[in-house]
Amino acid sequence: MDRNKLVDQLKEDPDIWDFIIIGGGATGLGTAVEAASRGYRTLLLEQHDFAKGTSSRSTKLVHGGVRYLRQGNVALVLEALRERGLLRKNAPHLVKNQSFIVPNYDWWEGPFYGIGLKIYDKLAGDLGLGPSKHLSKEETLKYIPTLEPEDLNGGVIYHDAQFDDSRLAINLVQTLFDHDGVGINYMKVTGLLKANDLVTGVKVEDQEEDHEFEIQGRVVVNATGIFTDSIRKMDNPDNNRIIQPSQGVHIVLDKSFQPGESAIMVPKTDDGRVLFAVPWHNRIIVGTTDTPIDEPSLEPRAQEEEINFLLTHAARYLTKDPEPEDVLSVFAGLRPLVSRGGSKDTSSISRDHTLLIDPSGLVTITGGKWTTYRKMAEDTVDEAALVAGLDERKSNTENLRLHGWLKNSEAAEPFEMYGSDALSLKKIAQDHPGWGEPIHPNLPYTPAEVVWAVRSEMARTVEDVLARRTRALLLDARASIEMAETVATLMADELQTGEEWKRQQVQEYTELANGYLL
Repeated sequence: MDRNKLVDQLKEDPDIWDFIIIGGGATGLGTAVEAASRGYRTLLLEQHDFAKGTSSRSTKLVHGGVRYLRQGNVALVLEALRERGLLRKNAPHLVKNQSFIVPNYDWWEGPFYGIGLKIYDKLAGDLGLGPSKHLSKEETLKYIPTLEPEDLNGGVIYHDAQFDDSRLAINLVQTLFDHDGVGINYMKVTGLLKANDLVTGVKVEDQEEDHEFEIQGRVVVNATGIFTDSIRKMDNPDNNRIIQPSQGVHIVLDKSFQPGESAIMVPKTDDGRVLFAVPWHNRIIVGTTDTPIDEPSLEPRAQEEEINFLLTHAARYLTKDPEPEDVLSVFAGLRPLVSRGGSKDTSSISRDHTLLIDPSGLVTITGGKWTTYRKMAEDTVDEAALVAGLDERKSNTENLRLHGWLKNSEAAEPFEMYGSDALSLKKIAQDHPGWGEPIHPNLPYTPAEVVWAVRSEMARTVEDVLARRTRALLLDARASIEMAETVATLMADELQTGEEWKRQQVQEYTELANGYLL
């Protein structure tokens, strides 16, 4: 995955691509893998880095959505539960069974979450992860010893799945290449090519070289998430806005706030949302919020009231009350919710995905969530192939093992998140003394992982490595800043850049990471 060579080949390639996909998040990557695995000639273009936006800022859950069941959206729950099961089979090194505790307090509507979770189990069928069951107060506190005991009647335990979102995104990029597709980051689409009012390709700008050129394609897919409207406006300036961004904020705490392996699910917060406190990479993630945002941004920032909301609710249910100084990192993501009625109540807007085909032949796929990315991609490629006049080819992604597939990830320790690539990382660490040791005492990441990210995962900046190839920025923003110089030095050697590049990278990363600190 040598980006420079790929860009040179792209400039010189005279052939027409079957699919050009704009957007390197979950939806775009899923669509690219879907198309390439069917044998279509596929190109994916991302304006920044893969999963830079919403797709690296989720609650890290692959779930059916108990909340959607309560809303009566059984179809969405069924689809999500099925996709959850498939994803666990196809990426077992990244997707794990996670137990959740729903505590039952005097003021909660406990009965629904007993009966409702039994329905949830039944809907999951053979792809279920384990049965739900009622717990006594003592059993509940055994699972979550730091849960507030006052007025606690007991609880319910159920099972969903947890994953690492940006690591899955990188594995999807690698899977795309495994199927002869091409994905390039830092390649911004600046316009659409047209002939006879039909879209025939894209104008692009290489963000690294500041060079513009054109690429021809039989069909162009707009999978840009929160930036969906900007691509549709390129096609037709009169197109109505369909995306209502909704901001979800998470805070990250030390594991001492919630020891043990179970997560907490609070069914109803003050604003009607579900709140999670989930163990992840030896930290606790607490989230999320649902705040309407007017304009999309690549680097959204948490608002003070959102942080206060999360701290207040965490204190309500945990015996150890988190203070602002306890927050290791705070991150925000924007959901690309589709609102045709102009509703600003983002909590009530459907999480179903939306597929649109404009008169020009531009195909837009948006909405949805990580859990259902594969089904979204399947639907998109089915429709886009018709638009392009391509031969009909059946989907095979239900049973497609993603790059890194490894059933027993313990065999890959300490690089289990890399699945089958762990052997290559171990070799890099063995060949260079000290490269298998953590760069920072508060985080597990090693020089071998930095080098691997550059060589095999198309990492181009310090941010790429610390935010998405590893999760240092989310797990401990301050420690990640302290790692930046070492990471920049390792990358500079691999990328053959100079001291000025290193200095600029450290400065830019420090400025960005400071925004993740309270």
